[in-house]
Amino acid sequence: MSVSELYSQYTRVWIPDPDEVWRSAELTKDYKEGEKSLQLKLEDETIREYPVDAQNNQLPFLRNPDILVGENDLTALSYLHEPAVLHNLKVRFLESNHIYTYCGIVLVAINPYEQLPIYGQDVIYAYSGQNMGDMDPHIFAVAEEAYKQMARDEKNQSIIVSGESGAGKTVSAKYAMRYFATVGGSASETNIEEKVLASSPIMEAIGNAKTTRNDNSSRFGKYIQIGFDKRYHIIGANMRTYLLEKSRVVFQADDERNYHIFYQLCAAASLPEFKELALTCAEDFFYTSQGGDTAIEGVDDAEDFEKTRQAFTLLGVRESHQISIFKIIASILHLGSVAIQAERDGDSCSISPQDEHLSNFCRLLGVEHNQMEHWLCHRKLVTTSETYVKTMSLQQVINARNALAKHIYAQLFGWIVEHINKALHTSIKQHSFIGVLDIYGFETFEVNSFEQFCINYANEKLQQQFNSHVFKLEQEEYMKEQIPWTLIDFYDNQPCIDLIEAKLGILDLLDEECKVPKGTDQNWAQKLYDRHSSSQHFQKPRMSNTAFIVVHFADKVEYLSDGFLEKNRDTVYEEQINILKASKFPLVADLFRDDKDPIPATTTSGKGSSSKINIRSARPPMKASNKEHKKSVGHQFRTSLHLLMETLNATTPHYVRCIKPNDEKLPFHFDPKRAVQQLRACGVLETIRISAAGYPSRWTYHDFFNRYRVLVKKRELANTDKKAICRSVLESLVKDPDKFQFGRTKIFFRAGQVAYLEKLRADKFRAATIMIQKTVRGWLQKVKYRRLKRATLTLQRYCRGYLARRLAEHLRRTRAAVVLQKQYRMRRARLAYQRVRRAAIVIQAFARATFVRRIYRQVLMEHKATIIQKHARGWMTRRHFQRLRAAAIVIQCAFRRLKAKQELKALKIEARSAEHLKRLNVGMENKVVQLQRKIDDQNKEFKTLSEQLSTVTSIHTMEVEKLKRELAHYQQNQVADASLQLQEEVQSLRTELQRAHSERRVLEDAHSREKDELRKRVADLEQENALLKDEKEQLNNQILCQSKDEFAQNSVKENLLMKKELEEERSRYQNLVKEYSRLEQRYDNLRDEQTPGHRRNPSNQSSLESDSNYPSISTSEIGDTEDALQQVEEIGVEKAAMDMTVFLKLQKRVRELEQERKKLQVQLEKREQDSKKVQMEQPRNDVDLDQDADLAYNSLKRQELESENKKLKNDLNELRKAVADQATQNNSSHSSPDSYSLLLNQLKLANEELEVRKEEVLILRTQIVNADQRRLAGKSMEPNINARASWPNSEKHVDQEDAIEAYHGVCQTNRLLEAQLQAQSLEHEEQVENLKAQVEALKEEMDKQQQTFCQTLLLSPEAQVEFGVQQEISRLTNENLDLKELVEKLEKNERKLKKQLKIYMKKVQDLEAAQALAQSDRRHHELTRQVTVQRKEKDFQGMLEYHKEDEALLIRHLVTDLKPQMLSGTVPCLPAYILYMCIRHADYTNDDLKVHSLLTSTINGIKKVLKKHNDDFEMTSFWLSNTCRLLHCLKQYSGDEGFMTQNTAKQNEHCLKNFDLTEYRQVLSDLSIQIYQQLIKIAEGLLQPMIVSAMLENESIQGLSGVKPMGYRKRSSSMADGDNSYCLEAIIRQMNCFHTVMCDQGLDPEIILQVFKQLFYMITAVTLNNLLLRKDVCSWSTGMQLRYNISELEEWLRGRNLHQSGAAQTMEPLIQAAQLLQLKKKTHEDAEAICSLCTSLSTQQIVKILNLYTPLNEFEERVTVSFIRTIQAQLQERNDPQQLLLDSKHMFPVLFPFNPSSLTMDSIHIPACLSLEFLNEV
Repeated sequence: MSVSELYSQYTRVWIPDPDEVWRSAELTKDYKEGEKSLQLKLEDETIREYPVDAQNNQLPFLRNPDILVGENDLTALSYLHEPAVLHNLKVRFLESNHIYTYCGIVLVAINPYEQLPIYGQDVIYAYSGQNMGDMDPHIFAVAEEAYKQMARDEKNQSIIVSGESGAGKTVSAKYAMRYFATVGGSASETNIEEKVLASSPIMEAIGNAKTTRNDNSSRFGKYIQIGFDKRYHIIGANMRTYLLEKSRVVFQADDERNYHIFYQLCAAASLPEFKELALTCAEDFFYTSQGGDTAIEGVDDAEDFEKTRQAFTLLGVRESHQISIFKIIASILHLGSVAIQAERDGDSCSISPQDEHLSNFCRLLGVEHNQMEHWLCHRKLVTTSETYVKTMSLQQVINARNALAKHIYAQLFGWIVEHINKALHTSIKQHSFIGVLDIYGFETFEVNSFEQFCINYANEKLQQQFNSHVFKLEQEEYMKEQIPWTLIDFYDNQPCIDLIEAKLGILDLLDEECKVPKGTDQNWAQKLYDRHSSSQHFQKPRMSNTAFIVVHFADKVEYLSDGFLEKNRDTVYEEQINILKASKFPLVADLFRDDKDPIPATTTSGKGSSSKINIRSARPPMKASNKEHKKSVGHQFRTSLHLLMETLNATTPHYVRCIKPNDEKLPFHFDPKRAVQQLRACGVLETIRISAAGYPSRWTYHDFFNRYRVLVKKRELANTDKKAICRSVLESLVKDPDKFQFGRTKIFFRAGQVAYLEKLRADKFRAATIMIQKTVRGWLQKVKYRRLKRATLTLQRYCRGYLARRLAEHLRRTRAAVVLQKQYRMRRARLAYQRVRRAAIVIQAFARATFVRRIYRQVLMEHKATIIQKHARGWMTRRHFQRLRAAAIVIQCAFRRLKAKQELKALKIEARSAEHLKRLNVGMENKVVQLQRKIDDQNKEFKTLSEQLSTVTSIHTMEVEKLKRELAHYQQNQVADASLQLQEEVQSLRTELQRAHSERRVLEDAHSREKDELRKRVADLEQENALLKDEKEQLNNQILCQSKDEFAQNSVKENLLMKKELEEERSRYQNLVKEYSRLEQRYDNLRDEQTPGHRRNPSNQSSLESDSNYPSISTSEIGDTEDALQQVEEIGVEKAAMDMTVFLKLQKRVRELEQERKKLQVQLEKREQDSKKVQMEQPRNDVDLDQDADLAYNSLKRQELESENKKLKNDLNELRKAVADQATQNNSSHSSPDSYSLLLNQLKLANEELEVRKEEVLILRTQIVNADQRRLAGKSMEPNINARASWPNSEKHVDQEDAIEAYHGVCQTNRLLEAQLQAQSLEHEEQVENLKAQVEALKEEMDKQQQTFCQTLLLSPEAQVEFGVQQEISRLTNENLDLKELVEKLEKNERKLKKQLKIYMKKVQDLEAAQALAQSDRRHHELTRQVTVQRKEKDFQGMLEYHKEDEALLIRHLVTDLKPQMLSGTVPCLPAYILYMCIRHADYTNDDLKVHSLLTSTINGIKKVLKKHNDDFEMTSFWLSNTCRLLHCLKQYSGDEGFMTQNTAKQNEHCLKNFDLTEYRQVLSDLSIQIYQQLIKIAEGLLQPMIVSAMLENESIQGLSGVKPMGYRKRSSSMADGDNSYCLEAIIRQMNCFHTVMCDQGLDPEIILQVFKQLFYMITAVTLNNLLLRKDVCSWSTGMQLRYNISELEEWLRGRNLHQSGAAQTMEPLIQAAQLLQLKKKTHEDAEAICSLCTSLSTQQIVKILNLYTPLNEFEERVTVSFIRTIQAQLQERNDPQQLLLDSKHMFPVLFPFNPSSLTMDSIHIPACLSLEFLNEV
């Protein structure tokens, strides 16, 4: 492609501009090679001649087509150069408000200086799991890429964030860490991610400060490593810091501040705990007032200080340590304000002993005042022979004080970093880590010193690593695509690095000069000139001998050598450090101790080679006592930088370059000069240059074919191989084969080739457009001509007819006259018509030409005048600036020469004087005497301590012997006192038992009194409630009479509000269930980790801890909650919503259930301990049990009968008491005494029947004994003789059988007494525990009241009164609720007891019949061995009987091993029916334990199956339908009339008779919620990978969408090689599968509707979120595709009869977004139409879509900024939420409406495939 083709007419180029850096222009005529200039027209229509460099033939840069402007990735641009990059960033930043842009592997982030709503949790979840090129550029996308590569490649990652001060580095690093904390939350409950985020406020407080460029500038570098385990959860973190700017502690420039912590502490000085710091406002201290204004606009230092303290507390820093830290910081402020007075001689200084600041400094640090006062003004000089104490001048004292303050702050900074690392450290083995490097960018100021040198040195190292990594990625891409490539020449800054760090480099010479006794900055600069003058990266300024220039990769920087040596030494006097070491505060002494050696940092590489990362602060602590071996600051920084580079080289880096758009901190204001300066410095342009040197544009064959198939000839389209078509097209269009390469999956283009292809494509479209326009216009003219012809013919026909008629009328008068008139009129009309037509045409032509010439002359004159003015003003300004700069340079040089000569002369004079040597010898003799005296004192003290040690040793030996003697005496007495102790223990137990009985009586009396009081209070409240109800009814009647319409409207609103609250409450409850299941899953996972290998779960243990919640089947508050929910389902939302107590009960019940769970857990542990004790004692009794097996069997039967009778008797006693209490209440209200007397008579009859049964038991006992006697008599006589011989003391009247019977009776009595004693002791312990629990509850309540009282005291009197009233109202409300619950409980117990009374009366009748039958049998069979009491049973159908030992087999066949395919063709939900029939039989036999065990095992089995098949939709749906059906059966056959309205008579016979299973209904309801949530999760997991591809990317309408050029990010390493595209038919097929499975398995239709409503909401949320985060899909064609896809989904809903589910309503935001993409976006009327249409979209979403809207070709216009501003102005009144994205994880609360079955239990057949032969039909 020749130059003439590229630089043709109308081609747009970039030319340099002094103001805007680059400016766009357009060629007015073609350029031919050899011409010396280009004819250009600027955007303001100015004509300009641009000269061309004849030697280099340097032509201006070409501009990219408009379709490429605003691309997400700069490498997608066809022309890759500086103006294209700058313009693309400017357009994205100003017009679209996009602050992030990719540049290859670099994310460019521009600081908007404004809070943007793009960092919420919804955005994090939207980017989680996405490929990097699929979404809009974002810091979260970089973080996700690092996280994904860590998980996939198992390699450590690093995110390098750089930029100059104020560019937003700290914020970017903070958001990256927040992303990792959210996505990789800690696996344990340590909340390590919160601690990682909590370190940011602390580090910002102690390491950030306000500068002229940034209000929150980080004055240090840090590298944070976040550790992950094998499951990629955060387990810990560590921080490494670099080059803290210590000089800021003692000096701040104008309009700058010290570190934030100083101002925060001053803002909180008024707090009581900080009174001892003696702080005032920040303006009163020297170290905080040098910069002027101490406040930052919009920042509250007191509030930030509170956040800092909270962060310290969260990281585990004790309150005492926090106070110590604040004391040290306050002491630095006081030290800076110490008043130093110079003496008259000028060589010494003094500090007033009464100086308040010095006293505060010494007090806060715990050091001696006199010593600190002395050594602040003196210094010690040590020679080989003597030590001298020398005074210092005022400047020397100030320098020493400042050095001490800097050193204290630096040591404190290191201590805080060390403790943060300890808090973030973990003992868990680390698998991998992600590092976040927040480091300063390249800096250049007017005066650059040691700090800027180190910063730029670090940036040189990072830039070298960056260049090599970019080159490596380019090489890998070419090798992957199998493309031949040549070595790309890129800038290597190794020579510059060698200049700085190599042997005898700048740093080595600096360290060498620091070791010289009289080394100076000037001598060091001279050595640099001598050594490195020949280096190309080193230059010497012409006008200075103390400065040097280093040519860095970004720019030339001139460094002033003054201060380099002092900053490199970082000298602090040893005497001052020794005073601090002797501090009485441990923290202060710990900061300066000598044994703080740095721990060497280790870098990890590979696959997690170590369990933790040993990372230390990059600033090693100082060792002041060893000056010879003290490392310089430069050496320390170089070492830490090498460690950092080793760590980065062992990881996969990701780059974030932060750009500061302007220096005024204006929001969304772009300064091109500042931006291009930073782009050159941060390496972005180097990335562009490397990319442009190779093949920067990459297209897949499919995308290339779709984009440029318009250039393909028709005969070539017949070929089915797209690769072959692409090859032939490119070879025919691009003649130079070096301009492109064919890879394995992509086509690679040189820079500019895509623009050339776009030009050819546009020309093709333009030619086709012209052809279409020509044809259409010709057709329109033909149609117009035919229409005019027909009108003319019609007109002529009528005229001629009229003339013919007139001619006929006058034909007889004169034929000639008529003929003449006709001809004359016709000719006159024709001539007039032609004359008018010609005149109109001439007038139009002249008028149009005049207007065009006038406009052209005006534009031309204005354009020329503008050019002349611009050039004239530019020339004058440049001349004036050159004169001023030349004069300033001359003056500076002369003044600096004069000052240098004067300083040199003064130094020479001072060096020759020997006065200072004399002063050094003063005071040495006194010092020697003091040291000798100190040695003598230490020797005396050593002698006294040794004497004390000997006495203590002797005393210790005597004590040991005494204890040995006492031990022996105790062992002798222990045996003798054993029996006495046992007797004493028995006696003490008896006394305790008596005392427990007395306490029990007292408690019972108190309980009865409280019960009576509560009943009275309940009666009063009921009466009051009745009065209130009457008043309410009266008021309602009045209101109804006044205005029925208003009441109706208000009631509708209240019902809607209550319905919404009910939905929210139900949603919260289901979220609690979901959270409970998640915690249960986490518990199981942790248990699996702790017990690897083979594990066995106890059969009676529930994974939901359900066993401990159901000790018996009885009515409880869970039943109340279930009934309340059932009432809501029955009577409807409108009526149930009026009762607020339902919702309050639900909230209260959650807390009570947690307390009950804890209590039951304690009881379970006690029972397990008791069972262990029984198991320990059981082997001892095995021998006796074997001997008396038959007797034990008979006694066991007897005990069972006795226990059954006792149970019946206790139940009747409880019934009697409950009925009597209820009768008294009824008598007090309005019930008649007849019902009470009737109940008492029934109870008496039941009691008499029990007495009869007791006598029957005695008869049975005697018969068992007789049977045993006959068994013994039937044996041989020899055992009888031996038996008789065994009774030597027996008399005649004593029989052996009587003795045996007596013995058994005594044993039985002993067992009863022992059981009673144990029962009483257990009861006593339970009472004691209950009392303790009550005491603890009272203590907690008292503590809360105390806290409330303390808070009340802090309020004003009016607020106290209001607070007291609120507390009293809440207390009365809670009491009222408790009393209501008590009343409801009593009423429910009354109903239950009446029901049980009927059951017992029926049983009594059965027992009477059985007893009569048994007596008749005894008469006929008196000689039988055993007597049995037969029971008359009725024939009940629909029950299944099984043995207890077959329960596990039943659960295995029916739940655990059951596959849904086995039950195909049978009754839906068959397992639920079978389980209910088993439960019904257990209820019929009144077996409490069997019901409890079966339901618990069923629930556990279902959970086990669901856990095993947690990704199987069919299995989950199967058990959801069965669980719901079992729940419906328990309701339908519960005996509650509310659930029996649709039952048949036969079904009513199948109801439960004995048990109230309300508790298990609640548990099954919770289990159904969990299964439903798992079902939704599985369905979403299957659908989510398809949604974006099917809804947004796939071409449902073929040929509608075009393909735009893609950038570097489309080759993201996280993308799979395969094609994962889906179409809409795939989603529909999947939903058809879901629907078929749920319908076949008998799931309730209401639940199916809710499932698809949830799935359609998820489809809407995912699609809309991707639309809001992807620029490439926001186009007109995507809107058309989206409308088509939505209509297909709606049609599917109607076809499946699911349109009533509300699923279509959930898609309303997506429908409106599609319409927004298709609407016109130009005029004010269009804006109004958009605002009225998009009601379901928020303002942010509408504006975001308009900003992202991108035309697919050059014929479509972009949305203007003014139109977007118009939309924003019209939508200001909306109160939309600030959330940009839809919550894709939101789940609608599920409802399980009661759905009774029409089947009867006796009609159900059990198939043989279930292998349930052990079940017996009853």
